Amino acid sequence: MTFDELVAEGESVPVEGWDFSWFEGRASEQRPSWGYAKLLAARAAEVDAVLDVQTGGGEVLATIPRPPRLLVATESWPPNLSVAQRNLAPLGGVVVHAPDDGPLPFADATFDLVVARHPVRTPWDEVGRVLKPGGAFLSQQVGMGSVHELADFVTGPRPVGDDRAPDRVAAEARAAGLTVVDLRPETLRVEFFDVAAVVHFLRKVIWIVPGFTVAAYATAWRRCTSTSPARARSSPTRPGS
Repeated sequence: MTFDELVAEGESVPVEGWDFSWFEGRASEQRPSWGYAKLLAARAAEVDAVLDVQTGGGEVLATIPRPPRLLVATESWPPNLSVAQRNLAPLGGVVVHAPDDGPLPFADATFDLVVARHPVRTPWDEVGRVLKPGGAFLSQQVGMGSVHELADFVTGPRPVGDDRAPDRVAAEARAAGLTVVDLRPETLRVEFFDVAAVVHFLRKVIWIVPGFTVAAYATAWRRCTSTSPARARSSPTRPGS
């Protein structure tokens, strides 16, 4: 395929849900050592009520082998709602539309376990409010400066903020009344093997370059080649509280 055809392909692939199988053979990412899906499955099997905040298409939550009696997920992006409901229906799960930074539409002390794989924002006060006494929050946060080499290539150099720094995340959780019992930062390698993968990734993971479109960042593509893999680092952080 030509360079322009690859860019067009990256623009045309649907971005609904949180399924990254399209990237197979076109990009790779190291996985954190802790295994979020495995931790989620183990904890969900031991409790009565679970809430997944910002579930995306529900793909990760749908992998738990033993769903609890009450399984609920929230999602803010309308195209993801039907995807998530379809994925979670076999587990008896219910998906509720809720904003990322607004109140959670549930009563106090409803859930034993609240989880969030990659929350855009973590509503700490709300997480604490909907947890039962003794309940737990499990999350694999997106770390500070995640994939910033790619973002800098597209937009030009920009400072890395500390809003997702592990210490700051922990402090925000404690300020909301939670107790941080486990916090593990890790920096991992991401590689993109063609420009279609880069375009699709930036369209799908919207916080890397907010407002991204190919047309808006045409200068970046003129500096890019389809034959040299791009490398970047992602920085997930797994706080448990």
